[in-house]
Amino acid sequence: MADEEYGHPRLAAVYDSLYPDRSDLDTYLGVAEDFHARRALDIGCGTGSFALLLAERGIEVIGLDPARASVDVAKGKPGSDRVQWICGDVTALPPLQVDLVTMTANVAPAIDDPQEWQKTLRGAYDALRPGGHLVFETRNPAKRIWETWNREASHRVTEIPGVGPVETWIDLMDVSGPLVTVRWTYVFPPGDGPGDGPSNGPGDEPSNDPSNDPSNDPRDDVLTSTSTMRFAEREEVEAELAAQGYVVEEIRDAPDRPGREFVFLARRPA
Repeated sequence: MADEEYGHPRLAAVYDSLYPDRSDLDTYLGVAEDFHARRALDIGCGTGSFALLLAERGIEVIGLDPARASVDVAKGKPGSDRVQWICGDVTALPPLQVDLVTMTANVAPAIDDPQEWQKTLRGAYDALRPGGHLVFETRNPAKRIWETWNREASHRVTEIPGVGPVETWIDLMDVSGPLVTVRWTYVFPPGDGPGDGPSNGPGDEPSNDPSNDPSNDPRDDVLTSTSTMRFAEREEVEAELAAQGYVVEEIRDAPDRPGREFVFLARRPA
């Protein structure tokens, strides 16, 4: 199931504006070039940023995501007709023989259910041609990055054209073994969303002051998204890949987050 952040139409519409820096995708573009990929599957394509970058380079791309709202945003972007968009998980895929399967950013860590993760790895394996590669990243649990996830450290205001100032922050909700649950809060300008009514008065308007917490506000201009990420050990992920038949060729550092992530390059044997 898709997180609310990706499945809610209002959040999906502003996702790219809230997270404009996608330098993390450079690693994946480099891998596609190194492997001379001509056909690729992007699992968890979201609003389509990476799938469209691949298509611009002449690669035949399938973009897969369970969040209808995000796929709809992707379909509305220039060049989207060069990508085959599928809304669903790996069980929705037709028979494929691609050179490269990718899961960028937090796609892999967000698959926190062990059975769903095994199903995804198997679906990726089946979609690859013999000799094709799977590339994805996971978070390094030793860095305990979740200890910095709080409102004080993460609060920011982003000015979004056609929407106005949108406040966002993240709160740590729970840590249970390798599973870390967080809640994102989004505060939109009053009356911005469809069906939003006017505020009852100045006191009801969202404040830029992080000391005020509107995350429990019932109004339409305050939305929250809760998600759980799995911080798996490197050796555990290697074992899971091997169990599905992959050969792990390399584990790289993530250039945009040195020391904080593992980038796995795994191959389906020829």
